[in-house]
Order: sequence, then C-alpha cells, then structure tokens
Amino acid sequence: MLILLALIAAALSAWVIVAYNLLVRDRARVGAAWSDVGVQLIRRHDLIPKLVEVAKQHAGFERSVLERVVQARLQAQIAAGPAEKRGPESSLGLGLQRLIAVAEAYPQLKASQSFLDLQHNSRRSKTRSSMPAATTTARSTI
Repeated sequence: MLILLALIAAALSAWVIVAYNLLVRDRARVGAAWSDVGVQLIRRHDLIPKLVEVAKQHAGFERSVLERVVQARLQAQIAAGPAEKRGPESSLGLGLQRLIAVAEAYPQLKASQSFLDLQHNSRRSKTRSSMPAATTTARSTI
C-alpha cells in the first residue's frame, strides 16, 4: 500500500514537472513570436517615410493620402502593447492600400523601381508580422 502511494506520488510529481516545462516553453514561444511581430512592424514603420518620399518625388501626389499614412504610422509607433497596436496598424494598412491605389494613377511612379521595391518590402513585412501572430493564436487555442 505504501509503495503504491509512493508510485502515485512520483507519477503525479513527474506529470506536474512535465506540464510546467511545457507551459514555460510555450510562454517562451509566445514571447519570441510577439518579438518577431514587433521587429517586422518596426521594419514596416521604417519603410513608410521612404515610400512617402519616393511618392513625393515622382508626382504632385495627393497630399491628404500621404498625410494620413504618416499620421497612421505615428499612431502605430506610439501604441504600446499588441492589443493597443491592433487599431493603429489596421488604419496604417488601409492608408498604405490607399497610397498604392492612388499610385496606380501615376504611371511614372508606378514604373519607379524604388517605389516598387518599397511596396514589395512593405507587403513582405506585413506578411511576416502576421504569420507569428497567427501561429501564436493557433497554439494558444489548442
């Protein structure tokens, strides 16, 4: 009887240790994923002034679109946590979409290699920043 209790206690202790280690590992993965998201958002924020500058150089661009993109970038940079960044990042994405849509009306801007490179890098940063968040969300619901 005493041996049986000792085995049960040992098995329970082993389970607690394994469960704790799994939770610590998952917490580290979530932290790393959010860190990756932060890095990609910073990279995206750094690309926006270059994109706006290229747009200004190639066209008498619609000023309101450029101002909205710059303002959205500032709001996104000020936001502190992931929950607070959701709204500003969404409006920043919409602003970038408007900027790219308006750029379609300017053939010389659309043909500019630097604009195309910045546009591609911005989209790639957005994709990279959304992948870790989606993976983290999927893991946390399991």
